Amino acid sequence: MTRLWPWLRLLIGLGILAALLWWHSTDALVAALHAIDARSIVLALAVGLLTTVLNAARWRLVARRLGLDLPLTSAVTDYYKAQFLNAVLPAGILGDVHRAVSHAHRSGAGALRAVFLERVIGQAVPILLGVIVLFTQPAVLSAMTPALITLAIVLSALLLLARSRHRALAATFADARTVLNAWPAITALSVTALAGHLALFVIAARLAGSTAPLLDLLPLLLLALLVMVLPVNVGGWGPREAVLALAFGAAGLGSAQGLTVSVVYGVLTFVACLPGAATLLPKRRQPVPERRDEARQHVPALAGAGQ
Repeated sequence: MTRLWPWLRLLIGLGILAALLWWHSTDALVAALHAIDARSIVLALAVGLLTTVLNAARWRLVARRLGLDLPLTSAVTDYYKAQFLNAVLPAGILGDVHRAVSHAHRSGAGALRAVFLERVIGQAVPILLGVIVLFTQPAVLSAMTPALITLAIVLSALLLLARSRHRALAATFADARTVLNAWPAITALSVTALAGHLALFVIAARLAGSTAPLLDLLPLLLLALLVMVLPVNVGGWGPREAVLALAFGAAGLGSAQGLTVSVVYGVLTFVACLPGAATLLPKRRQPVPERRDEARQHVPALAGAGQ
């Protein structure tokens, strides 16, 4: 089951996208691409910079609570790289795996738990708010019942897979207690980053032609962020599009528009993480400085050559 799971979640994500395209054809995709302009790209890059710095600061705070060294500049660079890899690779978590392994090479195995805890804590705020919002929207709750059942099944499967790693989980829980002592700062960073993601969602909704009041849009957007924690997507695509199509339809805003909003948001989030591609470019190797003892050996040789 452990070996099959990566392929299963990839197939689930692709299946969702295929079903949506079959149901709505490609009109939503074409409309989304036509809606994006230079101004929206600049806004996406600005929001992406803000949220990346906030998330990197949260990661640095978690790492420091565990006694690990992580400069903010390195955290921002690695976070950008992880976001870009998550966007272009299947499953949506491989960038975080790369981030964890890279930090572990520099700071030890504790870095793996630091990244895991940072991701869990980072998802806690949108999950909590999304669940609260869901139960304040009866029509949306009814339409989302199949998605909620799927979410419960996936989470149950993840818990079963985790049962074989008792020692790692015990160490992680111990680290979590240490990290949560800094909950005020962690919460503030998470809430501010969430506000940035919601702002980008609102930009996407307006570009897609949605004129719904902000108070009507935000609950639907929170639900999309809630379902994005499911590890059954393809570079972030799949469940988000399905949920927004269902939620917009249940709210009387049109499922096609919900799909268009989701596609615009997906493109803008990809633009926002594009600086991460620059971190993958090969770096120019610096010349190795000559050691003092080697320099001293060259001095007599030069002196003898001049005689």
